[in-house]
Amino acid sequence: MATTVAYPFAKINLGLHVLEKRADGYHNIETLFAPHPLCDILEITDAPGAQQDVQLFLYGLPVPGPLSSNLCITAYRLLSAHYKLSPVKIHLYKQIPPGSGLGGGSSDGAVCLQVLNKHFALGLSLRELMPYALQMGSDVPFFIQPPPAMPYLASGKGDVLEPFAIDLSPYRIELRFPPLFISTAEAYASVNPQNNRVPLRDLLLQPVDKWRYTIGNDFEKFVFQKYPQTSQYKQALYEEGAVYASMTGSGSAFFGLFKI
Repeated sequence: MATTVAYPFAKINLGLHVLEKRADGYHNIETLFAPHPLCDILEITDAPGAQQDVQLFLYGLPVPGPLSSNLCITAYRLLSAHYKLSPVKIHLYKQIPPGSGLGGGSSDGAVCLQVLNKHFALGLSLRELMPYALQMGSDVPFFIQPPPAMPYLASGKGDVLEPFAIDLSPYRIELRFPPLFISTAEAYASVNPQNNRVPLRDLLLQPVDKWRYTIGNDFEKFVFQKYPQTSQYKQALYEEGAVYASMTGSGSAFFGLFKI
């Protein structure tokens, strides 16, 4: 009975500009996705003779919502619609907090696609996996990029990716977790898009110690207004010596860059 194990990694957003609402209801954004070593643990095991084609077992941090909406299940369903997949059990140990803006759910779905591709020897290339990733979410394509993961400048809905040469090795990245679950849909519904601004790529070329004054996350305004206590997490990172601190994604986690 074959078993395949993988480690879906987290991401942080260095800057997040919401530029405009699109005709399809999504928003055009610009952000830098950077990988973070915090990870979940994903295991896929053959389940010969099982009555269900796919079963998901969750461990670790609680995940809201029904199991059927988990992107690991979605990944299996998308592939099984086009390829013959035998029954499997998926064991997912959550260490990336849901609703934290660290992309854990998207990473789980993306890595599950890759693991299923390997587990069943489907032989699908990155280009062939990409349409499935796009169906699962705008940031899922970042998480199926070949390892070692590197920073990518993202535009469009977050699905247009461009490798971006930026060296974060002189810094350690520390995370802080307010006890909140932030709804991405609510965050986007509350943000005020702004298209007339300096491109993020230009701002990122400045020295890191200048970022505090020039690079922001557009969702912070909404989160700070609805949950005023969250601003203390960002301030605390600066008081501890961070060169740059920000909320990641649509929240609720914060990160700080500290010189090593």
